Amino acid sequence: MAYVQTLLAGTLVGVLYAALRVKAPVPPPVALAGLLGILLGQNVLEKL
Repeated sequence: MAYVQTLLAGTLVGVLYAALRVKAPVPPPVALAGLLGILLGQNVLEKL
């Protein structure tokens, strides 16, 4: 359930950024790499 809430919150923020035409603070590949790191770190901590 927390995954769905997080996904919805991220989607909402993305829509707001697009609607307000806010420039992303980092290039998309850097942002995606950061998100991947967060996801991997979370999975590692859950398995410990």
